[in-house]
Amino acid sequence: MELRQIEAFLAVAEELHFGRAAHRLRMAQSPLSQTIRKLEKELGSELFERSTRSVALTTAGVAFLPHARRVMDELDLARRSAVTEPGTFYGRLSIGFSGALNHRTLPPLTRALRHRYPALDLTLTGGLLTQDALQQLRNGSLDLAFVGLPLDAGTLSTRSIALEQLGATVPVDHPLAERPAIALAELSDDGFVTMRAAQGSTLREAIFAACAASGFRPRVAQEVTDPYTALSLVAGGVGVSLMPASVATIMPGGTVFIPLTGTTPLLESGLAWNPAGISPALAVALAVAEEVLPTPAG
Repeated sequence: MELRQIEAFLAVAEELHFGRAAHRLRMAQSPLSQTIRKLEKELGSELFERSTRSVALTTAGVAFLPHARRVMDELDLARRSAVTEPGTFYGRLSIGFSGALNHRTLPPLTRALRHRYPALDLTLTGGLLTQDALQQLRNGSLDLAFVGLPLDAGTLSTRSIALEQLGATVPVDHPLAERPAIALAELSDDGFVTMRAAQGSTLREAIFAACAASGFRPRVAQEVTDPYTALSLVAGGVGVSLMPASVATIMPGGTVFIPLTGTTPLLESGLAWNPAGISPALAVALAVAEEVLPTPAG
């Protein structure tokens, strides 16, 4: 097996298009296809399902992908180590996060890592809900991810980093918008803007659980892919939603955050990682996270 074959595989796996992969590698499509065929022959398994309209990874291709990425990452680290000053920590770390829900937890970690380990190459991937992040941790696309808790993470490891009260977010012209606090049941007739069920959002689960505890099932007015889009739709009058209290400081114009009375529902968030793939970079990131994002008491 040659490095050029692994590079070719990664390009096709990431582009899922032989033409774009060939352009990325600055080579013709025919030699690229031949390189992939030769790799598949050496491995004894087809890595891609090909049709006239699409390219997709096979089961073998999905299994091979994280190992191929690791090979290229190690090669890159080896090159960098040859030109790095003695005593400098170098490495590569990929972190996934959702976006608005992590605006208080992501910055302290990334600032600390960049300050203490300036040669550490950080790659940040936003817009990921919990189940998307878990899948990418399993296949090696991510090293560390901000997730909602609790969850069934299987073989992955998790640690709690924040516990926040949920509050109502309503349009500025909502009849309850000027109230200092409301009971969640007062929103039972409103439509709710939530995350998509298929994406496994713990925020969505928390919203439905809180509404059930208040005696009603929320009517979904719109499903979206990320929390800040939900807030934008709330501002547009599409519906209402529930968000953690930290979001109150980044609300878009046209929205109001209102605390809830009674037993306030909580949203727990944490970090997740794959203990089977702990690299030196992930090890230092977990150590820094323990310091700057400690597990909340209780």
